[in-house]
Amino acid sequence: MELGILQCETPDAWLEKALATQDVLLIDHAHCEKKATLTALSLISRYEKHVDLVQFMSRLAREELRHFEQVLRLMTRRNIQFINITAARYATGLIKHACTHEPVKLVDLLLIGAFVEARSCERFSRLVPHLDQELSRFYAGLLAAEARHHQGYLKFAEHFAQKDLTDRIAFFGEIEKELILSPDPLFRFHSGVPA
Repeated sequence: MELGILQCETPDAWLEKALATQDVLLIDHAHCEKKATLTALSLISRYEKHVDLVQFMSRLAREELRHFEQVLRLMTRRNIQFINITAARYATGLIKHACTHEPVKLVDLLLIGAFVEARSCERFSRLVPHLDQELSRFYAGLLAAEARHHQGYLKFAEHFAQKDLTDRIAFFGEIEKELILSPDPLFRFHSGVPA
């Protein structure tokens, strides 16, 4: 898979841990889909005057919620209970570097969304060849949606920035790379190298 804005591939150690603890992977994946829905709804609420953005986020929220429901159904078939678990450091590790003043804040939040979706897409592509048929087919099906979400976030970031974002993408790319390649005591869908 082409990395696009990502500066590194998922380490093999993460992939091995994911395959060995698929129950945790699925539980956290469900939480990720729920958070993606809430993020889209939050952006709708915060930036309601931007009609094109609101329409994109509305569609995205519905699709993420559908994915959440699909993961829950898959977990039910596998007798995996949906429980509350500690969130990964990933999203917080990116968001803490976002600007706090507008319009740069919106651009940064959209870039962070693009990175989250791009990493999800990359991880699905790494997992698909190694999973059982049902889970492999499901994750392969999510690849197109994640890629579309990634492109949408990036397109809106570029629109609102109204300038070249190469430096800002590189800035978040370095932070994202560090979060993915550094040791992480917590295994999650977006965690770093298992410590």
